[in-house]
Amino acid sequence: MISKSQIQFIKSLSISKFRKIHEMFIAEGPKVVNELANSSFKIEGIYALGDWINMNRFRFSKETSLTEISEKELGRISTLKTPNQVVAVVHIAENIQQQSKSPDDLILMLDDIRDPGNMGTIIRTADWFGIKQIICSNSCVDMYNPKVVQATMGSLFRVDVFYTDTKEYLEQLPKDKSVYGTLLEGENIYQVKLNKQGIIIIGNESHGISNELTPFITNKITIPNYSIKPWDTAESLNASTATAIVCAEFRRQSK
Repeated sequence: MISKSQIQFIKSLSISKFRKIHEMFIAEGPKVVNELANSSFKIEGIYALGDWINMNRFRFSKETSLTEISEKELGRISTLKTPNQVVAVVHIAENIQQQSKSPDDLILMLDDIRDPGNMGTIIRTADWFGIKQIICSNSCVDMYNPKVVQATMGSLFRVDVFYTDTKEYLEQLPKDKSVYGTLLEGENIYQVKLNKQGIIIIGNESHGISNELTPFITNKITIPNYSIKPWDTAESLNASTATAIVCAEFRRQSK
């Protein structure tokens, strides 16, 4: 059974204010929660249907609190339109703000990404391409927003994401650090030599990279438009789609 106070508490975590107060967030669905089991994130409690608990109990330590709930109770605590078997309450990880020291690291910097779906997909994309660190401007959507967590499909638990003043961060970079920016006036990404290491800045969905960050870009790149009629086509690519294309080309050249 789950109490009314527990239901209210879990539902409150869908709101940023209460996530910050309690320093916890929710993760939903078998895929995401099973990925959580293999991570270093601390689990406060898992609330799930009986069949799911019976099949997945072995994935978690004996100390993990597993509470069996009904379909109706699951619907009351879920943020999904179609609740999916299990909801976990998880402690927010410490925000470790330190630059990677590995010379082979490729790092994503997100500038004012507001859409939860884009944010989650970018985190998942970084995971796929072996990028282990993402730096977010303080204006980016909260990585623990339920829609972001869901869109990552568990990659959130493998990629280090932190928020900081991105301008100050770039000001402190070594002078020889490559900073790539996706800009319309940039060089064709398929015709330039890309470094194995550096920072790739991904701009806001509507406005691109902010003016305060563009002076730090050392390498301007663009994804070419192959439309037969370039003047009569999409204005730009979705931020997460552009990220995937850019990461793929960086990794292709590095191999």
